[in-house]
Amino acid sequence: MKLKTSGKVFLIILVLAGIFAAKVLWWDKRPQTAKQATDIGKVALPDAPEASLKGNATELPIPSKDPSANGGTKIDWKIMAWNAQFALMYANGGPVTTKGSLIDKQKIQVNIVRQDDCNKACADIVKFAKDYKADPNATGVFATFMGDGMPAFFSGLAKELEPLGPEYQPIAFYAMGKSYGEDKVMGPVEWTKNPQSAKGKAVACVLRDGDMNILLKWAGDNGIKVNPDETTYDRDAINLISANDFLDAPNKYITGYTEKRKLIVNGQKINRDTTIGVDAVATWTPGDVNAAKQKGNLVTIASTRQYASQMPAVTITIKKFAYDHRTDIENLIIALAQAGDQVRSFNDAKKFAGDVSAKVYNEQNGEYWLRYYNGVEEKDMQGQTIALGGSMAFNLADAANTFGLGKDGVDRYKIVYNTFGDILSKMYPEYLKNYPVYTKVIDKSFLLSVISNHPELMEGEAIKVEYQENMTQQVSSKSYQIQFETGSSVIKPESYTMLDEILKSAVVAEGLKVGVYGHTDNLGTDAYNQKLSEERASAVRSYLVSKGLSTKRMESRGFGSTKPIASNATQDGKAKNRRVQIVLGQ
Repeated sequence: MKLKTSGKVFLIILVLAGIFAAKVLWWDKRPQTAKQATDIGKVALPDAPEASLKGNATELPIPSKDPSANGGTKIDWKIMAWNAQFALMYANGGPVTTKGSLIDKQKIQVNIVRQDDCNKACADIVKFAKDYKADPNATGVFATFMGDGMPAFFSGLAKELEPLGPEYQPIAFYAMGKSYGEDKVMGPVEWTKNPQSAKGKAVACVLRDGDMNILLKWAGDNGIKVNPDETTYDRDAINLISANDFLDAPNKYITGYTEKRKLIVNGQKINRDTTIGVDAVATWTPGDVNAAKQKGNLVTIASTRQYASQMPAVTITIKKFAYDHRTDIENLIIALAQAGDQVRSFNDAKKFAGDVSAKVYNEQNGEYWLRYYNGVEEKDMQGQTIALGGSMAFNLADAANTFGLGKDGVDRYKIVYNTFGDILSKMYPEYLKNYPVYTKVIDKSFLLSVISNHPELMEGEAIKVEYQENMTQQVSSKSYQIQFETGSSVIKPESYTMLDEILKSAVVAEGLKVGVYGHTDNLGTDAYNQKLSEERASAVRSYLVSKGLSTKRMESRGFGSTKPIASNATQDGKAKNRRVQIVLGQ
């Protein structure tokens, strides 16, 4: 019998329903071979704003709170209360090495001891050298200092240790981090608008210390003299008031400290007294926080956020101990480098380092140290906004860049060491006439070995400074009489020394843009002078770039004869107007 169309449709639907029922009730329920499950493991993406690790980075477990008993080399590590040491806090797991910490895994036992008095820390190094010479099993002693202050410390240590022989001289072998804003000069807001208004004012600070160096650099870059004699007052220079430590400096400002000084008039000390108070301070966290919260009315004049290469946390010990324990030293560098990547990349690791800091320093709590490691803007007691704190842990790439082992080959620390060694020896020849040569006290062999044998530790991204396209705020300005061939932008060889001084200043101030501005006298047409000033500024810029400065940092302009600083009516005035102005700013 022939089916009608409607019957055919009904039969098709019936067949399809049967197939569907068979699939659901039988086929889908039969046993099948399953794909093997994959154990993904813990994958963490960096969650800290300054993350150095990339991709699916491995976040290490937080170590135990229980003390380690690994039987390894014992070290007493003397440090100041300073956030630049977050990598050590994380790596050690506590004031003493804890189970499962990075240092424990390297079979080393470290006891971290707070010692804010750098002179006492140096005395501990001297005592250790004597003990170690008598007993090779003596517990090792390390000390971490501000890198820019090391010429003074090395000078004193070298003299004290000389009787023990060359093997017992001090050496620096690593930098675990740096101050990145927390060390600063805090002064009246007028100083930011007109640096020359700082003349005749007094700054409380620890003499010949790292923070005083920030003041010295800022003053030097602005052409302001600093009076090195803390018993006299010079109205034409910045004067220094000696503080016992970095907390005493702001305390003198807070309490309204004053003292009598002999007057200097026309470069001569006269038998007349005057009373001076504290106008500004050089300090670091929590000193900056205390000054802001307990009195206020100061702003940041210059800090290590701007002078970004100035203050690495440099660790030293005795050469013989380091060479006798080369494997331990290299393993410590590995642990600190790994710790730097963890602290930089993961908020939990950073928080843990803050908690350990509170235990080591026996002050405040972990939240406090974390807050000011990160750096914040807060209101001071007068309601003004001020930046407080700011440090950065180093990974291996950062340490390599610091010591000239990075891609650009610029030995930042050599420049810092020699720059401030020269300044301090000039200011205080009685203390620092001949500071040790850089290559004798900085031993890169340990760091070089780790870089060569552990390339995987160089994968973390180094700290980068982001520069604005155009400079909007000047921190310092200084004019240089750079010599050029007549009517030309060709730099005369005798000016290379001056250009190298500019280069050093710019390397120390790595957080700032560098403006190179050319000026001429009024001889010639306006068009000719404009072109010549632009070409000369560009020539100086090119020289600095050829020495390693980033092109992104640099800007150059010419102003022709439009901005004279002296009268063009005299030859002397014309010579002053033919200048290249170097501006550091942001």
